[in-house]
Amino acid sequence: MRTVSGPTDHVVVVGAGLSGLAAALHLLGTGRRVTVLEREEWPGGRAGRLDLDGFRIDTGPTVLTMPDLLDEALAAVGESVADRLDLVPLSPAYRAVFPDGSTLDVHADAAAMAEEVARVCGPREAEGYLRLREWLRELYDLEMARFIDVNFDSPLALLSPELASLAALGGFRSLSSAVGRFVRDERLRRVFSFQSLYAGVPPHRALAAYAVIAYMDTVAGVHFPRGGMRALGEALAGAAAKAGAELRYGSTVTRLERRGDRVSAALLADGERVPCDAVVLTVDLPLAYRLLGRTPWRPVPLRFSPSAVVLHAGTDRTWPLLDHHTLLFGAAWRRTFTEITRLGTPMSDPSLLVTRPTATDPGLAPPGRHLLSVLAPCPNLRTGRIDWASFGPRYRDRLAATLRDRGLTGFDESVVVERLVTPQDWSRQGHAFGTPFATAHTLAQTGPFRPRNLVPGTANAVLAGCGTTPGVGLPTVLVSGKLAAARITGGVPAVPRTTVTSSGRRR
Repeated sequence: MRTVSGPTDHVVVVGAGLSGLAAALHLLGTGRRVTVLEREEWPGGRAGRLDLDGFRIDTGPTVLTMPDLLDEALAAVGESVADRLDLVPLSPAYRAVFPDGSTLDVHADAAAMAEEVARVCGPREAEGYLRLREWLRELYDLEMARFIDVNFDSPLALLSPELASLAALGGFRSLSSAVGRFVRDERLRRVFSFQSLYAGVPPHRALAAYAVIAYMDTVAGVHFPRGGMRALGEALAGAAAKAGAELRYGSTVTRLERRGDRVSAALLADGERVPCDAVVLTVDLPLAYRLLGRTPWRPVPLRFSPSAVVLHAGTDRTWPLLDHHTLLFGAAWRRTFTEITRLGTPMSDPSLLVTRPTATDPGLAPPGRHLLSVLAPCPNLRTGRIDWASFGPRYRDRLAATLRDRGLTGFDESVVVERLVTPQDWSRQGHAFGTPFATAHTLAQTGPFRPRNLVPGTANAVLAGCGTTPGVGLPTVLVSGKLAAARITGGVPAVPRTTVTSSGRRR
């Protein structure tokens, strides 16, 4: 494994998002001095926060899977999830609501899920689910050890017996067809393939290898931290500060000072110079390249994932239909993906993710109130030439009408406070092309073909975050921070990985 050259005693981490904080913890665990520079006044990065009239709104990811990766980062400085977070396992992980009015509760527990599948889809499909579950587990075990939690120096590193094993498992088929080998019911196929949108690719075009995302939420389970997802950044930052990191909020890095091929300091907007021996950059990829003054050559331009419109709404009521996470599927499926990834138009019949965190933590809203976040996938600003300043309010009304049609009667009358987030808002936050989901996981941007975390021409800078390896998603950005730290340290000390199961037990 290639590592940065020269001294690495003092490392500056640019960005206190989850990847930056994970990198900081792993660096601290090897005795490095760490300074974290964050432009906002709080940690968390994309796992942001908005306090609005007593509602405590998560503005980034809402689905927490694989909390053992949080444990691994905290263990680098002798702490654990139990020390810092109160995690609640969600059962069901999701509730899926289909256009025909049927509902399916998605459980991480095998027996409970098999019973639910049999109830909704019949006993034969329940048998298929159990075979699918085992396939997902095999896929995850192989990919995490060999293809996700690893630094690649060359595509040649793929040539291994594990690659043949991945092919034998069907990892290079399309995700839709791979899932279809086990379950025939279209509703189940959607439940176990929609996750590829997190990676920026429609299910019928995504590699089956990305079924590992379905493993993470439908098998390993979904959790929620009391206090909201913002608690994740606060927990990691608190552990880093206790271990000796200097965390400086309100510190915007505008330039990197170079001496030859080495970054010697980070320069802040107020003119301050922060010297360093090495730097970890967690900002969006185009900005990272601009700061470094280096953009690696690629045979084809980077492709970016679709974006999302999010309607945050504080309401004076809730609906029995909704669980903590509810998927409201539209009747259309493949057509809507074509609309947002190729035609550049919003989904005409959107499938929505509705998160109601107050189902688990009522303290996130004033007494008697409820909090909803409605996510609708949409084109990014490169694919869709939409003036969201004028179109946004009209699209908000379309979303509200869709919610009413799908069972949230009286939605508009229930809203006491709201905030609409569009791709233009994501762009103003610094997300390239207005998408918080970064570079898409196409075949040419997967594994060793994904933008590397080492940049040619710079000897002591490493990238972390969802734009680089291993990719998009809360679990993978935590791995990204670990991999970035390993590029500096030559490999972090092994720590026992504690798995938090769907029952809340550790093993």
